[in-house]
Amino acid sequence: MDESLTVDEKIALINENLQEVLKPEIIDDVIRRQNRPLIIYWARHIGTATTGRPHCGYFVPMLKIAHFLRAGCTVKVLLADIHGFLDNLKAPIELVKFRAEYYRFVITALLKAVNVPIQNLQFILGSSYQLSEKYTMDLFRLSSVVTEHDSKKAGSEVVKQVSNPTLSGLLYPLMQALDEEHLGVDAQFGGVDQRKIFALAGEQLPRIGYKERAHLMNPMVPGLQGGKMSASDPDSKIDLLDTEEVTRRKLKKAPAVPREVDGNGIISFVEYVLLPASALRSEDKPKFVVEQREGDPRIYHDIETLKKDYKEDILSPQILKPAVATALLALLAPIQAEFQKSPEWQDLTLKAYPVAEGKKKEKKVKDKGSRHPGGAAPGAKAGVDAIGRVQVQPDGSVDGPSKGAVSLGSGGVESAMEALQVGKESV
Repeated sequence: MDESLTVDEKIALINENLQEVLKPEIIDDVIRRQNRPLIIYWARHIGTATTGRPHCGYFVPMLKIAHFLRAGCTVKVLLADIHGFLDNLKAPIELVKFRAEYYRFVITALLKAVNVPIQNLQFILGSSYQLSEKYTMDLFRLSSVVTEHDSKKAGSEVVKQVSNPTLSGLLYPLMQALDEEHLGVDAQFGGVDQRKIFALAGEQLPRIGYKERAHLMNPMVPGLQGGKMSASDPDSKIDLLDTEEVTRRKLKKAPAVPREVDGNGIISFVEYVLLPASALRSEDKPKFVVEQREGDPRIYHDIETLKKDYKEDILSPQILKPAVATALLALLAPIQAEFQKSPEWQDLTLKAYPVAEGKKKEKKVKDKGSRHPGGAAPGAKAGVDAIGRVQVQPDGSVDGPSKGAVSLGSGGVESAMEALQVGKESV
């Protein structure tokens, strides 16, 4: 544990900016009575979006994880590939290994950017233990005591809701609960949207002989458009690798109603990213600087003062947005520098997120048969674009002349899962 902090300081740092903590007495017991590091896990579900890369919204959970690490906790990041397959909008299985490795690079770079030691950070691939005999039997045991109603209710906020759901959506919450036991943790961290899954874990794990864990919940932070920051909506998010010009343009376009702070994505970003990041980087109190057209810059050390000035129109959107852009660019600079000097990361980006062609209006052509001049060549495959890149097929595989760049093989799910051995080693 970090001996430079007192017990009270460690607990305060663990709880800082959280919306809710379930069973805080478990945290107190581990740190005060057992006098050992708290072990926490956070799940990153791979593959729930087939196009979007991690964006600046990831700073929100990463800064909380940075607090955990600074407080001397051990943090296990679960790269939840199996969970991704169970979600309704899963990615092709061939991309999972590359995305798991991509997340390693991104998360490590994010934490290094805020000056946090990462020797107690671990990455674990879900398929490295979720296919074991013990885990499978535990899943059967848990499914025998949890009702369909309770499992469906638990996953209602995070499992993709469709008109004709599959049974996989019912397994999703059960696996997230079981992960607490099989990862050997004291607490699980996530957004407040996962509260129902956390409640299910707390209620049901003791029924199959496992102890209850604490649960730490971040608030849901609005994106730049005021809603959720989404990887599939280019205007709602800023990519970690966006240029200065693109970053400033997106922030300039972001809505920010004068005098209104509720649902204001710009102010939320200052509160949950820029102020905490400045404190971690400098190992001092938070600091956010706003340059003014006239006079000295305004310096904020807490969000309440900034919100008060914004409500009183002392701080306008036209003044706030450039300051947010400047602070964010300073935060992104070491991440982008790390990317530029890493050929491996650059190559991995292309494999994990292959460029997809936009849909084009197709000209209807009468089928004249394969022997007619201009007819389709014998053996031609539907679903492969003419430019030679890859396309995702309905069964989750990829096809096309560039298939080899992302494919892990053609032996089906079992052989592909055998290849997904990213490992459990610490960063």
